[in-house]
Amino acid sequence: MTDIVDITDLYHEFGEGRLPPGQRETSAFPVLSKSGTPSVSDPEIEVWGAVEEPTTFSFDEFRDLPSGTQRQDFHCVTGWSKFDCEFTGVTFPTLAEAVGIEDDAVHVMFHAADGYTTDLPLAACDRRETMFAWAFDGEPLPADHGGPLRVVTPHRYAYKGAKWVTGVEFLTEPDRGYWERRGYSVTADPWAEDRYA
Repeated sequence: MTDIVDITDLYHEFGEGRLPPGQRETSAFPVLSKSGTPSVSDPEIEVWGAVEEPTTFSFDEFRDLPSGTQRQDFHCVTGWSKFDCEFTGVTFPTLAEAVGIEDDAVHVMFHAADGYTTDLPLAACDRRETMFAWAFDGEPLPADHGGPLRVVTPHRYAYKGAKWVTGVEFLTEPDRGYWERRGYSVTADPWAEDRYA
C-alpha cells in the first residue's frame, strides 16, 4: 500500500481554520468547467519556456516520474470545500527538477486540452502540495474531474488547478489565464477570500 502524505493541516500557513471563510463543507464533488468535458485519452504534456530542458512527455513517461499520494482539501471559488481528497501524482517540484528551472522564471501558465489556461507565480507553484494528479481516492481520475491529468492546488482556489493538462509554460514575466482575464483573482487565496480582482 502506498504511503499517504497528509497535508490537510496546510491551512495553518494561511489562516485560522481548515474551512476557509465563506466556504461550506460538502461530501459531494461537484463538476465545474468552462465548456464541458473534452475527450482526452493519452495526452502529451509539453513543458517549455524558461527551463533548461524543454520536454514533451507522453502520459506514460510523465507517470514514470517519482510520484506519491497526498490527502488534501479542495476549495472551489464558488463556495464549497471538500475535505480529505486523496490525489496521486507528480508534485510540481518533481517536475521542476526534471526540466530545470532557469533563474529568470517567475511565473507559470498551465495549458489544458479544452483551451483553458490558468496562471500562478512560480513561488506559489513550486510547493509539494501543488500536484499533477492522475488518481483520486485510489481510482483513475474521472474525465469530468480533469482526467487523465489535472493540477490540484489546495492552497489556492481550484480554478488554479487546470483540468486535462497538456502544457506547463515557465514565464519570465506574469501573464493572465482564462478566468484571470475575466476578473477572477490572480492570487486566489481562499483564506483571504481572494475570489475576484
